Amino acid sequence: MKALYNIILVLILVAFASSCRNLTNLNIDPNTISQVTVDPNFMMTTSIVEVVKPYQDDNYNGDCAGVMSYLQKSGWGSGLTYFNWSDPRSWAGNYGDFRDINLLLARAGWDKKDPTNASSPFHAGVGLVLKSFEYGLITSLWGDAPYSDAGLGAANTKPKFDAQEDIFKGIIADLKSANALLAKPSTNINPTADVIYAGNALKWQKLANSLMLRFYMRLSVKSPAIAKAGIEEIMSNASTYPIFTSTADDALMAYPGLSSSDSWSTAVAWDGTVAQGNYTRLQLCAAFRDVLVSVNDPRLPVWFKPVDVQIVVTDAHAGEGGDVTIGNKRYITPAQIAAKGYQIYNPTTWVSATPSAITGKILIDTAKYVGIPLAIGKAEPFTYNLNPSPLQGGANQHVSALTDMFSLKTSPMLKARAMTYAEVCFILAEAAQRGYNAGGSQQTWYNNGIQASLTTWGVGGAYSSYITMPGVAYDGTLSQLIQQKYIAGFMNAQETWFDWRRTGLPVITIGNSGYRNTLPLRFKYDLTELNINGDNAAVAVGKLVPTPNTGQTGNDDSWSKMWLLQ
Repeated sequence: MKALYNIILVLILVAFASSCRNLTNLNIDPNTISQVTVDPNFMMTTSIVEVVKPYQDDNYNGDCAGVMSYLQKSGWGSGLTYFNWSDPRSWAGNYGDFRDINLLLARAGWDKKDPTNASSPFHAGVGLVLKSFEYGLITSLWGDAPYSDAGLGAANTKPKFDAQEDIFKGIIADLKSANALLAKPSTNINPTADVIYAGNALKWQKLANSLMLRFYMRLSVKSPAIAKAGIEEIMSNASTYPIFTSTADDALMAYPGLSSSDSWSTAVAWDGTVAQGNYTRLQLCAAFRDVLVSVNDPRLPVWFKPVDVQIVVTDAHAGEGGDVTIGNKRYITPAQIAAKGYQIYNPTTWVSATPSAITGKILIDTAKYVGIPLAIGKAEPFTYNLNPSPLQGGANQHVSALTDMFSLKTSPMLKARAMTYAEVCFILAEAAQRGYNAGGSQQTWYNNGIQASLTTWGVGGAYSSYITMPGVAYDGTLSQLIQQKYIAGFMNAQETWFDWRRTGLPVITIGNSGYRNTLPLRFKYDLTELNINGDNAAVAVGKLVPTPNTGQTGNDDSWSKMWLLQ
């Protein structure tokens, strides 16, 4: 976020200028920031933004948002809409972040040989949290990856790929070190430089331990003993391992909205093609609509608009041609439905109504809120539901768009969400469901998670009635728990995808135009890494386990299983 960078840069340069008291300092260019003198506050701002903003962008409108049936694109979205994940995924941005994170750790006086001590414990703790967050993402998306040898630059251009199991162990060790560091007193903290918690060390400590809960739960199927012991260690000692206790602890980063680089990713102010910009292109997915409508969810109108023109099947206007639009209603007669071979959308039968990508009946949806089915088979998504003005990437008067706030540069509700109290509650509800000592009952954590999410989205007042709704009222099942975590996870699609890989929940129905007949499991390895570091990459690829959906080009496929899923 450039405005914040500039403020901090000025502060640093002023500090440097006032310290030029000897010949050595006189040889320092006051207009250049040296890696050996840069203030760790400056590096902290840079590192936070580099880690959190791309994470939020990918979670909101990246390919996982389509795979998890939150959104569909009306054009130019084959990865999101049809999960065509045949190409390798670059991790250059992820690994590029470590240049600044490692410099932050160095300027904080941290040494991995003595990981719980540093000259600036606060900055070192923040650096370790960011490092762990990024590596947790990398290994969860790709599998085995450079870890212990990574970040050495020219000293090692061909780092080994560490086993995924060892990466998770290293992440958890680093988060424990961060917890210890952040509990210590520290100086030289510039609150302005911390764009998440404004220099509050306790909140960063809570984030470190809450992230441990996330990663332990991610290991719960593959390594249940480790997961159980880790979660119970945290939950049995709140003074040593504080975690999120309310939405006030959420790890959120606001968007200044001063330029396209520090605004919400679908802000139309910076989009020169508003009619076909990313905001217009993103539309509600039918499966998510079905879930929200089935429980009368109050978050639905916060996130999505009703259709501009609703389709109504009736004979009321039969004398006007059988298909006429009046105001915000489009009236179609039953006879016209039969003559045209239209099939009215049904959540449980729509796939059989579109038997292939070439043939099949045309689906129409008569609901107030309409979503595009995932990988629908009849035609391009921009034609769905009898769109009278089909335009690739354009709006559709018969499909629900995102609400206006998603078109703004900044909004009180639009913040990059690294982790939330709602997620912590659902993790602990699942831990209790699995028989762990989670510091509370499954029902308590489940209810707390729902209340936290409703509060986050400005509809907390609906909690007392929502929690009694059929399908919402606690029944103790994992499927219900994960469904509510899934709803709360809108805007964090990668996290709900990781849950789906682990539990098979929520159950997701896909159409006949998906790249494969089931959802993908991982990202393919970075092509540059394969070319430059081929020998080490080949070892990692060889450890992947193919599935019946793995393609014909080898194990490095989005439908092959990494260690975590084997």
